[in-house]
Amino acid sequence: MVSLDLPTDEELTRRAQAGESDALGLLLTRHQAPMRAVALSLLGYGPDAEDAVQDAALTALRRIGDVREPAAVGAWLRAIVRNAARMRLRAVREVPGLDALEQLRARDDEPSHPERVVEQHAMRDWIWDAVEELPQQQRLVLMLRHFSGITSYQEIAEVCEVPVGTVRSRLNQARAKMAKVLLSTATGGHDDVSALVEESRQEAEVTLDGAMRGQLPPEILELWPAETELVGVLNKQGERLHPFPAMQSTRVKGVTQQLRHVVASRDIAIWEMDAVTPAGVPNPCPPTLAWLMFRQGRQVRKLRVVFPGTAPGTTPGAPA
Repeated sequence: MVSLDLPTDEELTRRAQAGESDALGLLLTRHQAPMRAVALSLLGYGPDAEDAVQDAALTALRRIGDVREPAAVGAWLRAIVRNAARMRLRAVREVPGLDALEQLRARDDEPSHPERVVEQHAMRDWIWDAVEELPQQQRLVLMLRHFSGITSYQEIAEVCEVPVGTVRSRLNQARAKMAKVLLSTATGGHDDVSALVEESRQEAEVTLDGAMRGQLPPEILELWPAETELVGVLNKQGERLHPFPAMQSTRVKGVTQQLRHVVASRDIAIWEMDAVTPAGVPNPCPPTLAWLMFRQGRQVRKLRVVFPGTAPGTTPGAPA
């Protein structure tokens, strides 16, 4: 007999959809065993089964609002695990390698737009507090994979300048720790990530506007101290550059950048841009790029500008 004191799955689901993180934590805890059983039945014992369960938990966090039959949330969770496991099986059977897994993920589990995760999900503050608990290297690959437009293993590897296998290892470690942290912090207080993202978005817009006019306002200049380093770009003397000369070079060339998406944690911010280079300009800037900023306090200490889809080791066009 079920105790009347225990909330039903339907009650927990509706509470989770209303923004109660502890309700979602209870749901994941309650259904963890059957979710793992599904993964084991399809993949057997091993890391692939654990990865499938972790992927499914993160998917549930992003998409709990999609559940139309709250009383059947258990079947919904098991279906997510089943899809994750089948993607891994197909990747091995059809096309060896991680690229196949990425293609199957896109086909079988329609990805949420990054803004939906950060701005629309009722659990976003809880999720981001868990993200902040990760070591920086793990946090960066997780932010790129799940919250930015730079999502393929190959692109993340190029951005982070590590092998694809290292990306996969860091993601697996991050997902495993995320699952533990989420469950242990479900009932705690959390920072308002929407305010953090909005602050970063405003900084991006003012920075771009000031760069185009050739003059950054004082409040933005404070974010870019003299020791800020533009990583991966050298000047003619082989020394590291501050971002400002690169911004000036971009302005002189007439390249314009339009902010498309922002994702931010306390010490990492990613600004994704669309870029337009005037006709006839040699060595044009690619149409999409991203600024990866590593902060200490509010100040930017390192900036890496990346061009997704561009051959590794190249820096086309102006870097910022």
